[in-house]
Amino acid sequence: MNLLRVWMRKEEIDPAKLAGGVAVVIDVLLATTTMLTALDAGARRVIPAGSPEAVRQLRRQLGRGKYLIGGEDQGLPVDGFDCGPFPDEFGADSVQGRDVVFLSTNGTRAVHAARSAEVLTVACLRNVPAVARFLDTVDAPVTLICSGSAGRVSWEDSLCAAAILARLNRTERPLNDAAVLLKDWGSRLTDQWLEHLMKGRVGRWFMEHGRKETLRFAARYGASETVPLLQDGSLTAPQTPIF
Repeated sequence: MNLLRVWMRKEEIDPAKLAGGVAVVIDVLLATTTMLTALDAGARRVIPAGSPEAVRQLRRQLGRGKYLIGGEDQGLPVDGFDCGPFPDEFGADSVQGRDVVFLSTNGTRAVHAARSAEVLTVACLRNVPAVARFLDTVDAPVTLICSGSAGRVSWEDSLCAAAILARLNRTERPLNDAAVLLKDWGSRLTDQWLEHLMKGRVGRWFMEHGRKETLRFAARYGASETVPLLQDGSLTAPQTPIF
């Protein structure tokens, strides 16, 4: 029987254990929310970068062309980037038909660490139902990877993993202890997603810094039907349904 497990921080990632399975990387505030938004807005692909140096290398490889560089590092803006990490910076006017290079402290680094998985996707509250439907079709080990926050457990990533577990129809998979814990939490969640996000440390920071609308956007549960897939180092939106 194929295991379904949750890793609560990106530091738990074990590439050998991911081989042959499906990995779902979660960074609700904000990397996976923003990367999904860029794809939904018409970006050709999103390239998750593992470090500022990787961004510089990609810039040299891509040359001058139709690409946009965005994100943050350690929560701070990065010199030379076109925009920051917020989803409202990645609308259709900015990304339609373009490649997006994106860097974040936690989410994109988690994607890089998990690349040994046979299939890798990203999740946030906006695509929880779509990701759950996809996982119900999978006959392989599944790992939900909460990126966390600089080595700490993240409320909002754990919330998203709990929401995914609550949506799964297949119940026969053995679970690790973290998955058991979050599945139980998920079964008791209400649909007050904005209020849930506001409870966590990062959510409180957003509120204190005038970013309630960003939280509101991230809290729109099920707003997207996209299940991005990582292929050749880039996240793309499948042109046909994958489930």
